[in-house]
Amino acid sequence: LTLSPLCPWDGGVCPCRVSSVLNRDVKQFGKKHMFDASEETCWNSDQGTCQWVTLDFPRTVKVSQLHIQFQGGFSSRLCTLEGGRAGEELVKISDLYPEDINAMQISFAALRAGFQVEETVLDKLKITFENSTDFFGRIVVYHLGVLGERL
Repeated sequence: LTLSPLCPWDGGVCPCRVSSVLNRDVKQFGKKHMFDASEETCWNSDQGTCQWVTLDFPRTVKVSQLHIQFQGGFSSRLCTLEGGRAGEELVKISDLYPEDINAMQISFAALRAGFQVEETVLDKLKITFENSTDFFGRIVVYHLGVLGERL
């Protein structure tokens, strides 16, 4: 089984929403920058607690991996993953405990204890950044990848 990127979706971007954008400057810090594969751009939230990202997949998927790259000093000590099927309430999938580093973090248990994603069938995924390492609650994400299979 080969895992494929679920976001972006077939060359586009799956519908995504974020809690906030720094100074509402979507051109420089908007959500699209999490998926553009550029090391020069990022999504930068505004200040405040519990920042989040939601992904609405065009079709039901089975999520197997999560890849995320923060800017050190602007990461989250705890990420809560929630997911669900279309028209249903979101349910908690798992808690992740990323490191406060610049490197790409992948949801393999063998690589990082406490950073594992259970395979889950869903249409919508929400990642909540529960507590930022930044004093003002800002989150900076250079890359967000969701891998799995389309059903």
